[in-house]
Amino acid sequence: MTMGKRTQAATLEVRLLREGIIESRHTVQAVVCDERGRILSVSGNAETATFVRSALKPFQALAVTSTGTLERYDLGDRDLAIITSSHRGTIEQVRQAFNILWRADVDPSALQCPIPEGKQSPLEYNCSGKHAGMLAVCQQCHWPLNNYLQRKHPVQQLIISKVSELLRMPSEEFISVHDDCGAPTYLMQLGQMASLYAQLASRSNLDLERIVRAMTNYPVLVAGEGEFDTELMRLTPRELISKAGAEGVQCIARLGEGMGLAIKVMDGAKRAKYAVAIHLLRQLGWITPSVAETLSEKFMSIGKYKRLEVIGELSIL
Repeated sequence: MTMGKRTQAATLEVRLLREGIIESRHTVQAVVCDERGRILSVSGNAETATFVRSALKPFQALAVTSTGTLERYDLGDRDLAIITSSHRGTIEQVRQAFNILWRADVDPSALQCPIPEGKQSPLEYNCSGKHAGMLAVCQQCHWPLNNYLQRKHPVQQLIISKVSELLRMPSEEFISVHDDCGAPTYLMQLGQMASLYAQLASRSNLDLERIVRAMTNYPVLVAGEGEFDTELMRLTPRELISKAGAEGVQCIARLGEGMGLAIKVMDGAKRAKYAVAIHLLRQLGWITPSVAETLSEKFMSIGKYKRLEVIGELSIL
């Protein structure tokens, strides 16, 4: 990834206003990159590092698209969409994750993601689609199923090798930790995240293009009714890919233009990242005023007496 001469600028601030009076503040950093990894605009520091969390899921899905797993088990776009998802555990979403395991002849007991509180099956966990995809790859490649979450397992090594190729850096340089679901996640600079999403948007990689098609065709499987990712992709059909990560991470790809946006709320607040995403998408011209208004009504007016406002802009490099 290419760093410009200046990769720092003033941070963004999200304010919670209660009847117009500031009650809370969140500091936010954001970066826009092109598909070559060049930083186009920034707020904060493009080299700020954080864990990519679930925003990595479209790239973890490369293990499925690149190994013949989809073809071997006759998996379609709905299956690929649930593999990229952070879902709500609805019947539709759980059944889709189960479909992957059923077609790959893997028993659901092989899933090593947690069982959500108050639920009965790991299939209801928000990452079950990702885990089902990993298990299907293991079945296809004759790899062990019982330790598929270990960092040195072939499926995890395949995933990080795919990410490393996209970012043009050795896989050994990535710092990995366990995500809440038990799978490895990685420490990345915001500029690297934005670069990954720019490549997702570029339509120059057939495996990534298939993942894009699945996510845009079935946005409700990627998140769920009323969730930001689903609503944004519905309102901008085949124009944007949106994928949230925990602890204030949000990544968005501008399809066909090879640009990616990565956002990090420094205190991890979910409400702030959606407010900033709407604000920046409007600034970038990636959404229309009517789409911005629709999203703002849902994600920035957060109660009868409360609303969010964003102060600051991206600085063009």
